[in-house]
Amino acid sequence: MRGPGEVPLTRWRMHRRDAAAAGRILLLALLAALIPVVALPASAQAAVRPGPVVVVGVPGLEWSDLSPGDTPALWKMVGKGAAASLSIRTTTTRTCPIDGWLTLSAGQRARLEHGACALPPTPRAAPGGGAVVPGWAAIAEDNTTTNYQAQVGALGARVQESGGCTRAVGPGAALGAADTEGRIDDYVPVPEDVEDWSRCPFTVVEIDDVYRVFVEAGVDEDGEQVEVPAADRADAAAAADTRVAALLGRLPADATVLLAGLADTTGDPHLHVAVAQGPGFSSGYLTSSSTRRRGLVTLTDLSTTVLSVLGLSQPSGMVGATWRTVPSPDTAAQKTDVLHDEDVAAQAIRSLSGAFFIVLLAAQLLLYGFAALSLRRRAFDRRRVLGLTRIVALGGAAAPVGTYLANLIPWWRSDHPVVSLTVCVAAATALVTAAALAGPWRRSLTGSGLVIAMITVAVLGIDAMTGSHLQLNAFMGYTALVAGRFYGFGNMAFSLFATAAILTAAWLAEPLVRAGRRRAAAALVVAIGLGAMTVDGFPGWGADFGGVVAILLGTAVLALQVGGQRVSAVRIALAGAVGAGVVLGMAFLDSLRAEPTHLGKFWEQLAAGEALGVVTRKAGAMLRSFGGYLPFTLMAISALLFLFLVLARPLAWRASALARAYDYSPTFAPSLVAVLTVTLVGMLMNDSGVVIPALVFTLAVPLVLAACVRALELDAERGMSPPEPPAPRPARTA
Repeated sequence: MRGPGEVPLTRWRMHRRDAAAAGRILLLALLAALIPVVALPASAQAAVRPGPVVVVGVPGLEWSDLSPGDTPALWKMVGKGAAASLSIRTTTTRTCPIDGWLTLSAGQRARLEHGACALPPTPRAAPGGGAVVPGWAAIAEDNTTTNYQAQVGALGARVQESGGCTRAVGPGAALGAADTEGRIDDYVPVPEDVEDWSRCPFTVVEIDDVYRVFVEAGVDEDGEQVEVPAADRADAAAAADTRVAALLGRLPADATVLLAGLADTTGDPHLHVAVAQGPGFSSGYLTSSSTRRRGLVTLTDLSTTVLSVLGLSQPSGMVGATWRTVPSPDTAAQKTDVLHDEDVAAQAIRSLSGAFFIVLLAAQLLLYGFAALSLRRRAFDRRRVLGLTRIVALGGAAAPVGTYLANLIPWWRSDHPVVSLTVCVAAATALVTAAALAGPWRRSLTGSGLVIAMITVAVLGIDAMTGSHLQLNAFMGYTALVAGRFYGFGNMAFSLFATAAILTAAWLAEPLVRAGRRRAAAALVVAIGLGAMTVDGFPGWGADFGGVVAILLGTAVLALQVGGQRVSAVRIALAGAVGAGVVLGMAFLDSLRAEPTHLGKFWEQLAAGEALGVVTRKAGAMLRSFGGYLPFTLMAISALLFLFLVLARPLAWRASALARAYDYSPTFAPSLVAVLTVTLVGMLMNDSGVVIPALVFTLAVPLVLAACVRALELDAERGMSPPEPPAPRPARTA
């Protein structure tokens, strides 16, 4: 006699014509994933300019420092030119001025190995003219040992190789303009000493008034920065503005000016000011293919932009992209407000992110503990406890997508952005939970969970295809302060998207399995899996390298199970090879574009024999995550052990609710196996490492719990008693 939800297992054989049809479908899917990459428009390169390029570094300058009264020259520059928030993240959370200058010189994240921020050293006169930066050899050697292997001096050396000279105005500027030997062709201490601004095609100018006010304030006995009064900071910004005005008044009319607030001033990271004016930069906002966002560029882009304006090629060690203008009629006031809001949003996420994850994980653990305890106690109203547990579990599963939906409301523009963000996340979570419990689907085992999974897939998928606007400054997204990713799927979003896609495919295929239509069920799973894989890996959308392989393997495991086929090592290896081929094909085609994404750059590194360093860096980051994210590590390991043991022997581990869920749904167990596959592969192929399973479980485990509770509710509605756990083994006697 069959239990609820059981179907007769029939052997599913694929005939030759079915195999041919499947092959055609797979080929079309791969073409759909690969061909559009070539069709992506190449980013326009800046044309060769006749005038010099002048980089003006103002360490510490933020958008909150600008005003029409105190900084009129900068205000006019913002209105006339193209502006953006500048992400200045280098090798540490806080970017010191020397780190910022060295990053400019390398076009890659660079550093000065030190414990505290120091002022740049004064260059020494070099034999034969020019100047040299003291200690440059040690700086260069140290940077070759970091994960980024920055080649400091690459920018200055490239200009010199083209026959041009390099000039630095100020000690910090010397670090930015030096070549690989630490040499600058022309060094002057202050702008007033420069006689001919057209002689060198590349000049770097240091204006450090804003940062110096913090240096003069010093640190307290605990090593913390002494708070600088707002009036003193405003005076420093005004002094910097006066120097910028004097500089702009002396430059030739055809000069291109790139101004950057390339360092932090306090212990807290911020987004800083970036402005470009001159030939090729009209009024509007800056963008680059590094970020794909209007009004957001990176410090490593600055080096590439210098070379692009000068008409020079980019050395292989540089990772940035060219700044370009997105025209806009916005005034200086409007631009400043918009760009300052970006920093406000990033600061709100930074301040609440740790607390959010602690609360989320603690709430889930408390939920599981309460559910396990209350369901064993007869003193509670069982039906009421089951209903409450299910609602709370569904709310926990809805919270991740709620963090993205919150960004549909511009909470960062309110007077109290932290409070507004909290309210928006809570409201979005409540709405998704209500949708899961609102319709007739709530009566089935997986219906409510399917609604949450489908909403998660739809929100993240559509967001990725339309620019990933919801992921920026989301708790489970990314911020420009961290600067790990600016577009596409971050590792957190990938974890949720892949999990939701697998669960959606499994639970949508359940009616087909019940009806004995296993081929159709497997085809549905493959179609959803290939769609998810395309959204995740396509360079114009998710742009995720390792996620493609993880989703494809999870899809293969699920399709084989619902199709009645054996999951063998050979079949999984074949699926993995296909996944690797697809993602490498995407990377190759992306590399043909004028400004490829990180996928195309990886192919270029692979072709040049430099990919091993990237793979090693990511593998090292993955391994370090187990010690660096201890709460996530403990949660992931505990959950993995629990799920594996429960899946193997549900009754022996007193998981009767899970056993009942298996009976009610023929695709429930296959879905969990497929999710575990995605989890393990994703963890191994992403530098976030243990964060991947931890985030997967924030969605999967609450949905599993909700389904198990619903199985017990169905038993109660039918007057059935849940199976009793086996009697404990008798104690051994001596």
